Amino acid sequence: MYSLSIETILSASLLLVIFSWIGSVKASRLLYSRSIDHMHRKTRKLLFWSWFPVIPAAAVLGAITWMQQTMSATFWIDHVLIQAPLVILPLLTIWFVSVPKLLKLRSITKASGETEQAVHADLTAHLKAASPSLVLPFQMMALAALTSFYFALVPPVPFKWLDISVPLAVLVLATAGLWWRHRIRFQQVSRMETYTAPAFWKRSLAMLSVFAVLATSGYYLFTYAMDKSELPAEIDMASGTHEYGGAAPADMSQHNHSGMAAMTTSPGQMISVADLTGPREGTPDRHFTLSAQKKTVTLSSGKTVDAWTYNGQIPGPELRMKEGELIEVTLLNLDIEQGVTAHWHGLDVPNAEDGVAGATQNAVMPGKSYTYRFRAEQVGTFWYHSHQDSREAVSMGLFGALIVEPKTEPLQPVRDITVMTHRWKGASIAIGASDQLERLAIAPGTPVRMRLINTDDWVNQTYTLVGTHFEVASIDGTDLNKPDVLTNTRVIVPTGGRYDITFVMPERPVYLNVGANRNGGILMSSDGRGDIPEVPQTVPFDPLAYGSPAATAFDAGSRFDREFTLILDNKLGIFNRNFDFLYTLNGEVFPNTPMFMVKEGDLVKTTFINRGNVEHPMHLHGHHVLVLSRNGKPSTGSPWWSDTLNVQPGETYEVAFVANNPGLWMDHCHNLVHAAAGMTMHLMYEGITTPYSLGSGTQNHPE
Repeated sequence: MYSLSIETILSASLLLVIFSWIGSVKASRLLYSRSIDHMHRKTRKLLFWSWFPVIPAAAVLGAITWMQQTMSATFWIDHVLIQAPLVILPLLTIWFVSVPKLLKLRSITKASGETEQAVHADLTAHLKAASPSLVLPFQMMALAALTSFYFALVPPVPFKWLDISVPLAVLVLATAGLWWRHRIRFQQVSRMETYTAPAFWKRSLAMLSVFAVLATSGYYLFTYAMDKSELPAEIDMASGTHEYGGAAPADMSQHNHSGMAAMTTSPGQMISVADLTGPREGTPDRHFTLSAQKKTVTLSSGKTVDAWTYNGQIPGPELRMKEGELIEVTLLNLDIEQGVTAHWHGLDVPNAEDGVAGATQNAVMPGKSYTYRFRAEQVGTFWYHSHQDSREAVSMGLFGALIVEPKTEPLQPVRDITVMTHRWKGASIAIGASDQLERLAIAPGTPVRMRLINTDDWVNQTYTLVGTHFEVASIDGTDLNKPDVLTNTRVIVPTGGRYDITFVMPERPVYLNVGANRNGGILMSSDGRGDIPEVPQTVPFDPLAYGSPAATAFDAGSRFDREFTLILDNKLGIFNRNFDFLYTLNGEVFPNTPMFMVKEGDLVKTTFINRGNVEHPMHLHGHHVLVLSRNGKPSTGSPWWSDTLNVQPGETYEVAFVANNPGLWMDHCHNLVHAAAGMTMHLMYEGITTPYSLGSGTQNHPE
């Protein structure tokens, strides 16, 4: 309903601009009627046209009223304080000022027509037609509608009166200029004994002159904005507006944009991101080598894909390890000109091992290598991908599954199935490299764990298990407490998210459907044969009240050291010389997005508010957040820990985490096209520096 309200405001505001602009032109040209009969007809049409803006205006006001009655002020304050007055006041002026004068003018022109004064204009009628109080309300309506539409496209978020002062000042000045013009025109008409309209070419020339001035001004303003939007050749990844979450930044120096973070520590106590490594000593328990290279890969259907690969395969090799093991991964770049890294999505490794070009390392260029070392502390389902040009890299295939198994083996062997879905270019949804139906033979009575990993950009992938009841055992690598039994339930996994579902294999076939593709998925049966069962009507899985509560180190009633608010929205604008709809964090795009400052040990609460009309799976590196509430409703089920939290339009989430992993951490939308358009910010610990930078003058381009 919220998305519908936003779309209604946008579309109705555009219609209001069109209708009011046509009305303003008709009102302005009323004076130039070639006869009294003609003026009479045009007056009637203008009276009829006065109704047209009412319809879109009512739609705008209705949507605003619904939001004001059902949602928190963050969603509607700008609509109520700016757009609603811009719609209501000019419309009332038309109906209470202009319309009575039009009715009077219609009466005069009708009388003139009856006396056959149709060849030359009657001065009284023309004086009425030239009256500023008749024409100006229509033109003021057009200007106000245009300003309202501007604020619908470029919402002032967070709401500040200073931010809206310039567009409102332009509106006031333009209205004053029109009043002055119409006042002069009225005085000219009043001095005439018989009104003669200016020649058409003179009126056209004056209009073209006005448009030329406006077009020239608009061109130079647009060019200036394009130049200002270009990212510097080199920029510190820690750039941004510092926010301290209500904690006093006492003794903190201003952030040095050459790479020094705001801090309370002295320079001698500063720690570089490069020093926040995993164990440097000791023989690793497991060593993996990932070789990044371009390769043409064949899918199960026979279709070929020109891919970027780890070790020549798509996805990259599955990395399996045991809890507590020391892991070493050597990344080699054979021929990816853009450079590569390896980011361990959801695994809370030390900062230097996080694999983000420009923040925790430099991109690995062709012929170079990089070694990561970390201890696998968390049990669960994760994945890895390149965080250099990540939008293109992930789309092309630079990703793979990472599974951390518990130290102890289960009492009964489990059939462990990784379901890593991706839409390859020119193919349908595939599970790994399989874009056809997969058939698996699983003996009845076997425990099955399916690890659902969604790698697609800007796709909330739907997985439907048919033929058995099941449980959602884990979300984003964290097990749920006493999960409930589910049937006829679809699991929706956001971009970058992971859900583990478990069941015991029955005698009958079981089918996992992915998306709406009935030609793919996984069919499981005792012998791997059988027909695909029908997919029933389902309800979406909701983690908020699923499972049983369990004790956590903190909860919604805890005292928080820092409290932040992050408003997600979209607006028309320019980012790095690209004019498009931008996806913003507190009204800004990188590098002007906020940077949340914390100290190690802080208990941090963040409120996500999605004012936009698309979803945003927010991914904080290096930490898992505990979901406290959604839309004011507290989380009452199993503790829900997430590292990729999907915030739908109109939703508000409260989450919290302990700042226990020092460093400089990215926090961005994992719809990677959004992140590439500037929807990126950072979490920065005090006393941390980074020697890395990004920009066109560097080799680092994390998004």
